[in-house]
Amino acid sequence: MGRHGHQASGMPVAGAMDTFSLQAANLLVGNDPGAAALEITLVGPQLRFLSTAVIAVTGGDLSPAVDGNPLPMWENVLIEAGSLLTFGAPRSGCRAYLAVAGGWAVEPVMGSRSTYVKGQIGGYQGRALKAGDTLLHYRGKDFNQIGYRIMQAEWVPRYKTDVSVRAIVGPQADFFSSVMRERFFSADFCISPLSDRMGYRLEGPSIQSVMEKEMISDATALGAVQVPPDGQPILLMADRQTTGGYPKIATVITADIPLLAQAQAGHQVRFVPCTLGEARAALRQQAEVLRSRIIARRLSPPEVS
Repeated sequence: MGRHGHQASGMPVAGAMDTFSLQAANLLVGNDPGAAALEITLVGPQLRFLSTAVIAVTGGDLSPAVDGNPLPMWENVLIEAGSLLTFGAPRSGCRAYLAVAGGWAVEPVMGSRSTYVKGQIGGYQGRALKAGDTLLHYRGKDFNQIGYRIMQAEWVPRYKTDVSVRAIVGPQADFFSSVMRERFFSADFCISPLSDRMGYRLEGPSIQSVMEKEMISDATALGAVQVPPDGQPILLMADRQTTGGYPKIATVITADIPLLAQAQAGHQVRFVPCTLGEARAALRQQAEVLRSRIIARRLSPPEVS
């Protein structure tokens, strides 16, 4: 779930944008929650399975189908050799996660199997997959060992086009007047088309610093909200740079990052004030959902082919 411990050397953490969906997909197929899975953004690939496999698709609904038949999400499925997995138009969210029992067979680089595309390291040859690639997976448990697993429906995230996320005050919140802080926490911002895995550029009312001097660059964190001189905030995501010189007015709590990961250009974002204690409680609840809300439902698994 990212390349932690190397930011001092200038290496971004990267890793999955939506870590909740990544972990859920892996747990559904009996993997370690941090095993390698495919992150599929907006436009999915066509994948031919050369051997029978147990898979699960979570996250955004990109209309997954096997040989033309809709593939159920947030549960594990037995795929027969020769089957073709396809993705179509997004119905909700924008990032799906595909896990296979055993995990995708890519070697770790600096302690992580994730792909950092800008640095061309990790994952499959340090790049996004392209037509003709053959991706191997490790031998995992079979269906009899895993059992049929499903995420309880009430705990499956619902992705919206207007997203409210909780945020704690940032390390440079005092760079902004109380009027500016109130404006930040009461406004609706629109995600710009210039957004990517590194950061979401937000468009909305101008947020201006009261400081005349520029600050000394310091470390950045996932979910940090930087405010450059033009007053349009930048929300730092998985591939964020390791340091930044713009003041950070707030930081989105870790438990709500998956909601942002499923938002795309044109969607609305609103920030809701939150305390550190509330942030920790939300993260504990999310971990509990992953631990206890993926359950066995039926004795025999569905087969999709």
